[in-house]
Amino acid sequence: MSSENITAPTLRYLVQPGGCVSGSFRVPGDKSMSHRSIMLGSVAEGVTEVSGFLEGEDALATLQAFRDMGVQIEGPDNGKVIIHGVGLNGLSAPKKPLNVGNAGTAMRLLMGFLAGQNFEFTLTGDASLTSRPMNRVANPLREMGVVVETAAEGRPPVTVKANGKVNAIHYVMPMASAQVKSCVLLAGLYAEGETSTTEPAPTRDHTERMLRGFGYDGKTDGNKASLVGGGKLTATNIDVPADISSAAFFMVAASIAPGSDITLQHVGVNPTRDGIISILRLMGADITLSNQREVGGEPVADIRVRYVGLKGINVPEEYVPLAIDEFPVLFVAAACAEGTTVLTGAEELRVKECDRIQVMADGLKTLGVNAIPTPDGMIIESGEIGGGQVETHDDHRIAMSFTVAALRATDTIVVNNCGHVATSFPGFSVLAKQVGISIEEQVV
Repeated sequence: MSSENITAPTLRYLVQPGGCVSGSFRVPGDKSMSHRSIMLGSVAEGVTEVSGFLEGEDALATLQAFRDMGVQIEGPDNGKVIIHGVGLNGLSAPKKPLNVGNAGTAMRLLMGFLAGQNFEFTLTGDASLTSRPMNRVANPLREMGVVVETAAEGRPPVTVKANGKVNAIHYVMPMASAQVKSCVLLAGLYAEGETSTTEPAPTRDHTERMLRGFGYDGKTDGNKASLVGGGKLTATNIDVPADISSAAFFMVAASIAPGSDITLQHVGVNPTRDGIISILRLMGADITLSNQREVGGEPVADIRVRYVGLKGINVPEEYVPLAIDEFPVLFVAAACAEGTTVLTGAEELRVKECDRIQVMADGLKTLGVNAIPTPDGMIIESGEIGGGQVETHDDHRIAMSFTVAALRATDTIVVNNCGHVATSFPGFSVLAKQVGISIEEQVV
């Protein structure tokens, strides 16, 4: 048999219907902050120690990229990473293209972050990432005088011919995106004068907060963020809180499965990321925050969720950027909520790891739910969730969302192609089983 006919094994989940979730536990570290801690720690002056680092494939790809540029990084060891910073201009040219796997955040931020270096570099990734658009970060970089080349239709691989020169700009963003904002601000570290971004709606501000944590002065005024280039970053210690995007799966699980009562420990509740809490509360969810505190400039809390019946809502558009990664599992909540839920203003979901609007609508329909995709969202009517096989299109959040749906299903749900769950939530199936979801992994 020729090797071309051998199909690589894939992972799928068999999830039995029913059950509830209970217990007090901590989900893995925040992916957004894990990426940024490696990036900023690598170009800081001194040694940065990170705890709570997410040892998922995406964040590890960022870590490897900086090793490939000459940064000495110890770990990760149980979430602990020690980074020996080389200063803003201390990186070395990588000997080969930097492969960031499935990590869209890494690619988009690195395009800006490395734009001020004195070497040419190429960024590439897996099949999913190389099908995703990069022009929305390439275009503002071009306005800053950076030479950026992409494959057809603005897709990776991306080559940046950096020559140490970046022009400061005031960029008015056509759409709300933390990745675009961060890309421009990180390039602005290397520009003369002030660089700023103005976005149509607020998005996550981890980059701005972490820059301040490293002693770099930046300003935030409403929807405008700005900084002046030419400063330096000073090493610090970072405690990465648990990822609210990962906690979201269990928040929805407890909200839809009768008898559930969970407490999620040490979760980051940054106000630019807490849309999941606001939306679930609007649907009637019983969510209590306790032990609220600030860790390394980021607000953290323990989140308790107890089951109550949800009601369908029209999702306020101002919450959309604050919950953009959580909508796949919120669609599952909507399917279990009494009445109709309508989402608009979320066209960005169509250019994530997959077209999350279409893929979630297709999967919900397979399970018997009336889900109607629209150009910028979805209309979902509550109804019985049946069993069936659903496709994830190699998207980690789709896989975990349909796993949660089984809690209210009437028959087994088979979730295909779940290998990418490890990009953001290593150990998901083990934890899901421990807290009450009847899940079994199968290699096929």
